[in-house]
Amino acid sequence: MTKLLKKLSKSINHKRKVKRQVSEPPVWSPTQQAVTNNLQDNMAYLQQELANCCDLVARPLKIGLANSADAFIIYLDDLVDSISLEKNLQLLIQGNQSTANPLENPLKRPLHQAIYDHLLTVGQVKPIDDLNTLIQEILTGTLGLVLDGETVCFSLGVKSGQKDRPINEAPSEGTLRGPRDGFLEDIQVNRGLIRRRIKSPKLKFEKMTIGTLTQTQVNIVYLEGLALAGLIQEMKQRLERIKIDGIIESGYIEEFIEDTPYSLFPQVIVTERPDRVAAALLNGRVALLMDTTPFVLIVPAAFIRMLEGADDNYVRFPFANFARNLRFITLNIAMILPAFYIAVSTFHLEMLPTKILISLAGVREGLPFPVLIEILFMETVFEFITEAGIRLPKAVGSAISIVGALVIGDMAVNAGFVSSVTVIVVALTAISTLTIPAVEASHTIRLIRFPLMLLAAVFGFLGIAVGLLFVLIHLCSLRSFGVPYLDPLAPLNLSDLKENLFRAPRWSLFKRPTEVSENNPTRQPIMPKGKPPKGNEE
Repeated sequence: MTKLLKKLSKSINHKRKVKRQVSEPPVWSPTQQAVTNNLQDNMAYLQQELANCCDLVARPLKIGLANSADAFIIYLDDLVDSISLEKNLQLLIQGNQSTANPLENPLKRPLHQAIYDHLLTVGQVKPIDDLNTLIQEILTGTLGLVLDGETVCFSLGVKSGQKDRPINEAPSEGTLRGPRDGFLEDIQVNRGLIRRRIKSPKLKFEKMTIGTLTQTQVNIVYLEGLALAGLIQEMKQRLERIKIDGIIESGYIEEFIEDTPYSLFPQVIVTERPDRVAAALLNGRVALLMDTTPFVLIVPAAFIRMLEGADDNYVRFPFANFARNLRFITLNIAMILPAFYIAVSTFHLEMLPTKILISLAGVREGLPFPVLIEILFMETVFEFITEAGIRLPKAVGSAISIVGALVIGDMAVNAGFVSSVTVIVVALTAISTLTIPAVEASHTIRLIRFPLMLLAAVFGFLGIAVGLLFVLIHLCSLRSFGVPYLDPLAPLNLSDLKENLFRAPRWSLFKRPTEVSENNPTRQPIMPKGKPPKGNEE
């Protein structure tokens, strides 16, 4: 019997191994293929690797009018700029008329060196001695140039410009005051938007490639001398550990680099605004750009940073503090109000004044369901309407969301399924949820209030207190790249409160936040407080 079981287990393990081998995703990770001096062999290899691509253009040509040399060009038509391509091909074929023909080569230089010096006028020219490296360059939108009799080929930067959409305001982060430009899906454009704001050689962009099939370019962005070396190195190590076939959006990377991946709370700041990225870099943080997406990741994150509005740094500090305090209030309303209403209506009616208690009893008279069922029903309906508004076209999405909420709420009250107080509580909770600037934090609050409602329905205020205590303990245990998630509240740092919990006057912010800017904490040496001019003394 034991022998039979052993054989059966071995066969099952063998089948599992076979299934794993079959189910592995395809990976394009070829070995190095050196460029040979035989043009036909190089052409055959490139066309074989890029076969069945309808946008591939590959053709031989002669370089130079006199003493012409054989060459071969290859590119993807959808990714190159036709004007730049024609200009460079014309120069290659006709030669540079202002100088002697480099192909006559009186100095006996290598042919590729003579062409590089005289005929390649494009700014981005990269000599390459590996055909697989050339293929990767072609897939990013460059022109491949292979020469006969040479073991060096060229990658010419003729990538087409941004054609998808112009630079507009970030749709997910609206503002009353501040810059109106937002990131695009082109990483080169995004780098330029950041450099327009920080014109310093200390601004660094380190390139990495993630995805064995997609070969997606990402850039680690930081200010040298401000960002901690350990933070930069930790970011590099976490990105190097990502071994996946494809990266489509920065949300993929976000899940890989989080400290606590099972937590509901976002541990990475996500933004579409270049000014917000620039401000984070000036505070010593590290940003991560990714090609094909306008969403940029910023680390380390703090929970208080999720409540900062896009224009908090541009309006005067009294109104910025007023708006920030409103968000703290709406945060608590969005998370606790439905649970509080359930607890009061179910267990703690004695807390209500007599008139309110009589009014509430009259409203709830004859209703068939308990308060918990009413709240869960209306909250679920609201989630349906929110999801429908997101998926529908913008022209009709907002209108349908408003009309749907009004009609369903009114009909539910008139039909006697829910009370009018329940509709008011759910509507106020929904409005409070929408005031949270960070979409990821808003999603977290929407999820947390459901278990709080269940605890309130079973244990009353005690259940709410236990649930909030659990959330607080979890927040205190979270880290974002080693930095406490509740910094500067836990651990308490009084000097950083004036830029996190509330916004002090700009002239008083002469120190950077200490959690990530230990290298150079001084932002300005003095506090240039404004004051009226002195009168002319006679």
